[in-house]
Formats: sequence, C-alpha cells, structure tokens
Amino acid sequence: MRKLYDWTLRMADHHNALWVLALVSFAEASFFPIPPDLLMIPMIIARPSRAWLIAGVAMAASVLGGLLGYAIGALAYETLGEPILMAMGKGEAMEAFNDRFVDAGFWAVLGAGITPFPYKVITIMAGWTGMSLVTFMITSVIARGLRFFIVAGLLWHFGAPIRGFIEKRLGLVLTLFFIALLGGFLLIRYL
Repeated sequence: MRKLYDWTLRMADHHNALWVLALVSFAEASFFPIPPDLLMIPMIIARPSRAWLIAGVAMAASVLGGLLGYAIGALAYETLGEPILMAMGKGEAMEAFNDRFVDAGFWAVLGAGITPFPYKVITIMAGWTGMSLVTFMITSVIARGLRFFIVAGLLWHFGAPIRGFIEKRLGLVLTLFFIALLGGFLLIRYL
C-alpha cells in the first residue's frame, strides 16, 4: 500500500498529471484504494491558478468512475462487487446494510461522496440495490463536486499552509458538514 501511495504522490509532478488525476479519480470510485485528494493537493499547491480545473477533472472522472461502480453492483455483484467489498472488510455487513441503504439512498451517496467513507462501497451498493440511476448521478455530482471543490477552494485561498489541515482533518470537517446538512434538512422537514 505504501508503494501505491508513493506512486500517487510522484504522479502529481508528472507532465500528464491531469490525466493521472482523472484515472485515479475514476478508479477510486469503483475499486482503487487511494483517494484522488492525494494528487489534487500537491497539484493545486504547485499551480493554484488551475485549482478549479483540477477539481473539475477530479469530479467528472469520479462521477464517471461511479458509473462503473454502479455497473459492477448491478451487473456483476457476485463476481466483482462482492470480492471488492470483502477485500475492504465490508462484505459481511452487506445484507444488513442493504436494507438501510435502500431507505437512505440519496443520503448514503451524498454522505459517502463527501466524507472519507469509501465512495466505491456506495457506488457498488447503489447498483446492487437498484437505486435510480438518475438519483445516483445527481447525488454523485453534488457530493463529489462539494468534496473536490472545497479542497480546491481551501488550497487556492490559503495555499500550502492549509495542506496539513486538509490531509489530517478534512475528512472530519466534511463529515461534520454532512451531519449538519442532514440535521438541517431534518429540522426543516419536522418543524
């Protein structure tokens, strides 16, 4: 895993870094273990003027990769999806998770797309449970857009000093943001 992590960081300086970012973002949404943020951070610090382009590439490729995850869940769960989830230690809980996922669909995709929860688990589950493809796509664009554009915005505005914060605490901040967002919707609905 360390070699894969080191390779990802080395690719941030490569002349084809945007293509590598697109590939990593695409793959991470369905099977790859390394998040695209690890490429985005050094890329944006090196060239802040490209922050929005970098975030846009990561978002678009991640959403397209989410379609592959969806297809794996819908068309090849037993042969591909289940082994991927088992390798991540998520396979045993899939049956129980299935019932909760069907009820939470939109929120599950939004939460996984924003927070550090492995997005690939949700993309595969969305296909496996037969979630509406339209709902899945809209939610994926919102979630992945929020995640990558928040990172880009922080780096564009604060530069290198925010790097340590993003690498160590952004997952927590985005998780708290998602909880607050969900809480706000629940308040509006029940008040």
